[in-house]
Order: sequence, then C-alpha cells, then structure tokens
Amino acid sequence: MRNFCRGVVLKVFYPMLMLAGAFSKDNKEKLQLFVIDISNRLVRAKGVKTEKILLLLPHCLQIGNCDVRITHNIYNCKGCGRCEIKDLIQIAKDNNLKLFVATGGTIARRIVEDARPEAIIAVACERDLISGIVDTYPLPVLGISNERPFGPCLDTQVDLTKVKEAIEFFGKGRAL
Repeated sequence: MRNFCRGVVLKVFYPMLMLAGAFSKDNKEKLQLFVIDISNRLVRAKGVKTEKILLLLPHCLQIGNCDVRITHNIYNCKGCGRCEIKDLIQIAKDNNLKLFVATGGTIARRIVEDARPEAIIAVACERDLISGIVDTYPLPVLGISNERPFGPCLDTQVDLTKVKEAIEFFGKGRAL
C-alpha cells in the first residue's frame, strides 16, 4: 500500500504540483522539496532493508577548480579534503557501497540500470533529485538535497550525517 501511495505522489500529485508552481521558481523548489520529503517518509515507512545500496552523487560536489576529474571514476580523487568527496569515498568504503558520480540524468539512469541496486541514496539539487526519484520508481530512493552556498552546480555540499543515516536506515550495504 505504501508503494502505491508513493506512486500516486510521484506520478500524479507531483506533476499537478509542478503545474501549479510553474510560474514561480521559489515555489517550484519548495514544492519539489515537499514531494522529496513525502517520498522519503514513504520509503522509510516501508522499512526496506538491503545490502545492495547505490550511493549516487552529483559532479558539482567536487570543488570546481580541482585538477582531477572524478566523473568517470570517483576513486581518482586525491583526497585533499577541499570538498566532501574524500569523506564520501570513505563512507562508501566503510559500508561496502557502490559509489558513482553522475553528470546528469541520462548518466544517472544508466548507472542505476548497470548497478541494479535494491535501494538508492541520491544526492542532488531538488530538480534533479525529484526527476531521478520519479524515473527510478518503484525502487526505494532516499533523496538528500545538496547545499548550494555558491549557487547551483558549483562547489555544492551535502550533510554527511544525512548520508550516514540513510545508509543505516537501509541496513548498511555490501558491494553490488
């Protein structure tokens, strides 16, 4: 029943909200956050436990002036600590998770298709996050909005505590 409710929220309620909020960017982001929160609550209420967890990150978490590109292989990171990638790699290693960086929705969908997870922890801006949650339904996805102190798509950040809590919720992970 909870999965059905989540489907109605994502496939019916969300498009109606976007139509209503189409004329105001601020309202649109708030509405997207609202739907992400509802989806997260419904996923949590279902109580999914799995070891096949995919941690999916946006490329904008990497500091913009870094010399090393991690979009093809996140493990190319030198671990300088100027962004949170080093910490996210360690969290993934500690929990035996598959960890990928996506540069956009098409790449993210391909990663999900190739990795075949049973659950996803996704970090992104509201627009990309809700799009991915809708696209991957009925897979359980816990969405975490990134923080954008320098604006969109530039040196974004994520609350590492929320990532760790999502991993704990799904019951820790093992390699996919």
